Amino acid sequence: MMDYDLIIVGGGAAGFFTAINVAENDPKLKIAILERGKEVLSKVRVSGGGRCNVTHAEFIPDELSKNYPRGEKELKGPFHTFMTGDTMEWFDRRGVALKIEDDGRIFPVSDSSETIINCFLSEAKRYGVEILKNHAVKNFYQKDEQWFVETSQGDFVTKTLMIATGSNPKIWKIVQDLGHQTVDAVPSLFTFNSKDPRIANLPGVVTNASVQVKHSKLSSEGPLLITHWGMSGPAILKLSAWGAIELNACQYNFEIIVNWLQYYSQEEIFGRLKVLKDQHPKQQIFKYTQFELPKRLWQSLILASEIRNDIRWADVSKIQLKALSEQLTQGVFKVKGKSTFKEEFVTAGGIDLKEVNFKTFESKKCQNLYFAGEVLNIDAITGGFNFQNAWTGAFIAAKSIISG
Repeated sequence: MMDYDLIIVGGGAAGFFTAINVAENDPKLKIAILERGKEVLSKVRVSGGGRCNVTHAEFIPDELSKNYPRGEKELKGPFHTFMTGDTMEWFDRRGVALKIEDDGRIFPVSDSSETIINCFLSEAKRYGVEILKNHAVKNFYQKDEQWFVETSQGDFVTKTLMIATGSNPKIWKIVQDLGHQTVDAVPSLFTFNSKDPRIANLPGVVTNASVQVKHSKLSSEGPLLITHWGMSGPAILKLSAWGAIELNACQYNFEIIVNWLQYYSQEEIFGRLKVLKDQHPKQQIFKYTQFELPKRLWQSLILASEIRNDIRWADVSKIQLKALSEQLTQGVFKVKGKSTFKEEFVTAGGIDLKEVNFKTFESKKCQNLYFAGEVLNIDAITGGFNFQNAWTGAFIAAKSIISG
């Protein structure tokens, strides 16, 4: 049986960040990362389309925490300890240059996730952290103030155990056996499948919109991207994160109301359409796009309002104008099913947050058992926020492990 000071289960972002921060502060400690797969940091590799969206340029803790549908309240304190700026400084000190993009997302200047992976691997090597791949954990339990970990490749004993396995129901089951409650996993961050004829021929069209789930308080706004299978983009992904539990409960069968003009009401747009009718009587409606909408979307909504493509403003009826104002601001779309957003599969669910001390990220049930990352019932909207949760939890846990 191999003896360690710290064993980390899970070779992902939170696991490596914990190991490096502990090892750097106390190089004498014997640390191992157990990874069930053939590769470590696989989620880091695919994140941000292979560029690795490290964090987000939101530097106020209370504002940052608002990007977490689950975990908002619990993360406020931790974010005062280790924040997005701290993440940037951490990578900068290790020679990883970062850049802030216009939408606030932060990436390595290299635009390659390999930069982040190489940083972690070289730091782990420098401090003697052992990385043990193909070690699937079968069980772990505490006895005589020691943690015993059984894996597919042998057994381990350690004083301190960190669980950083992300959404792994097998690990959740072991944690349940130790007396912890878990919240069932449901998908978060997904796109909407819709076969609506109004958007069927518009893949690639993107515009700012506001979206609301019908008969619900769930709403979102921002860029909306029309895809071959339906709708995506930040407006949809945010909605999927905040509505993860509710949308799962209705089996991803629901209706959304899309306002393609974001802030304008139907009444306001109806009034503006009447002005256009008076000002441009001879102009063909179909030919000249209004409200800075993408041309193909404008034309699709005109046809959906039963306005022919050769009709002029002078000849359009009040009923048709009302129909167009409705299509522009209150279009109802049926959603049937979801699709994973690229490879970035995120789930809501995990260890119940009431059972974790967020000053240390230690279990309230078991001494010297720590959690970080998505194994907790914490998830965020897209934009680098899920990684920031991993960095913050791992850093604070590392601090506690060293002082303990």
